[in-house]
Amino acid sequence: MSTSASTVTRDFTRPGNGAGLADVLRRRYLLTLLVRKEVRVRYRGSVLGWLWSYVKPAAQFTVFFLALGVFLQLNGSQVNYPVYLFSGIILVNVFTEAFSNGTKSLVDNGALIRKIYLPRELFPVSSTIVAFINFLPQLLILLVVCVVIGWRPDAVQVLGILLAVAIVLILATGLGMLFGAANVSFRDFQNFVELIVMVVMWASPVLYPMDRVEGILPGWLFTLYQLNPITAAVNLFHAGFWYPTTGGRGEVADNLYLYGFIALGISLILLALGQLVFRRLEGRFAQDL
Repeated sequence: MSTSASTVTRDFTRPGNGAGLADVLRRRYLLTLLVRKEVRVRYRGSVLGWLWSYVKPAAQFTVFFLALGVFLQLNGSQVNYPVYLFSGIILVNVFTEAFSNGTKSLVDNGALIRKIYLPRELFPVSSTIVAFINFLPQLLILLVVCVVIGWRPDAVQVLGILLAVAIVLILATGLGMLFGAANVSFRDFQNFVELIVMVVMWASPVLYPMDRVEGILPGWLFTLYQLNPITAAVNLFHAGFWYPTTGGRGEVADNLYLYGFIALGISLILLALGQLVFRRLEGRFAQDL
């Protein structure tokens, strides 16, 4: 009888003593269920359904293209400006969506967290995966347009695209866990994230050429600008999608891949920091929710 009891006990994990993100990998089935739930809830009762994945970036692109491309004449001064603009927009959108929803994920699933124990990291991770799923149709549009206008990337540029996607997904997951854990006790963090999301597109070379920033900022501040992981990811995305369509007339950022790997390192550090803070605050989640 005691042997049976000890066997049963070993099959359970004391709440708060889990293995963090490693538990997410062990419970991939639960992660799949959460992702399906979030996708279904998002489009439940919607007439357009998945078409909303196209509507937001299309509306953003139209507004920015008219305001910057036409009125400020960037369309004439920047070769293939529509591709430059759209490629930056969709990459930043996947980051902001994953970061915003990851921050809210624990609060939004408070009823489930209060009822049963499961790895809490599942919620911000599933938010990142859902954002990536919504990113794929937009990426397909960009890919088709680039192929039509002569996109012929080399292997290094394709690897740069993959590196850019890895940077934004890792960064969004880490920040989502960090701010999501803090948001459980202090809902002000959700409002703070909205401010970050509002600024992030302007804080990286999505809407404007990077050389314009270089001509304005002093050297040390421009270096900090380049160390922004989103800046590095956007530059890699431009180098992979936009630059091969310019026929050599475009310019890519200096030390592109150096800053790319630095950005990956920063993202991994923030992921580790997010996991650390998450584990420290996890014991209060059920109580504060």
